[in-house]
Amino acid sequence: MTARPQPGVFATPSYATPGRLVLEFPKPWYELSPGESVLSADAYDRAKRLLDIAVSLALLAPVLMILLLCYVLIRLDSPGPAFFSQSRTGKGGARFRMLKMRTMVRNAEALKSQYASLNELSPPDFKIKNDPRITRVGRILRKTSIDELPQILNVLRGDMTLVGPRPTSFRADTYALWHTARLELKPGITGIWQVSGRNELDFDERVRLDIAYLRNQCFLLDVQILLRTIGSVFTARGAN
Repeated sequence: MTARPQPGVFATPSYATPGRLVLEFPKPWYELSPGESVLSADAYDRAKRLLDIAVSLALLAPVLMILLLCYVLIRLDSPGPAFFSQSRTGKGGARFRMLKMRTMVRNAEALKSQYASLNELSPPDFKIKNDPRITRVGRILRKTSIDELPQILNVLRGDMTLVGPRPTSFRADTYALWHTARLELKPGITGIWQVSGRNELDFDERVRLDIAYLRNQCFLLDVQILLRTIGSVFTARGAN
């Protein structure tokens, strides 16, 4: 009996061995074809930084208006500051302060151990579906990714870039050796895994996609990821 090809796999005749079929797997959308990256490494770095600055400045005025409205809603919803900064791991393992809007109760970090048994991901990742520490306004901000908007200030400051691996809250010394490949890149607001499942992926899966970005990064891919991010935000895919 002849086996049927799996869905998404193409069967083509093998000309090296007559009568046999060769299975060809479709290439992931983020994998480059030879010659697709036309910029040198230095030119790409300059173009990427210019894109970061141009997009961030273009968004700055509307973002500040949105943040002002969110500031009022957060303060009315629960006690505590509307904004907070959190230590994250960046390029080369260096720690920096990443800006966010508060989406949890003020003592969320102190309550983390209380809910540790509900963690759905492998440590040091921490995620709880319908996390009881998230406020009413916080759920909306997370669903729409508005809580991440202050990070355009991190981009303008040069701590982050628009497209790159998401910075982890846990330190680089907790990484497995192969995880450290992602530290070759400046951390970003969005990346391949944000448009390929987002929070539905565990850390190992996210790192594999970060490494895929490292191997294929180019200006065209950055633009593709930014466009796909817009679609992911509007569909709220994988948001939590």
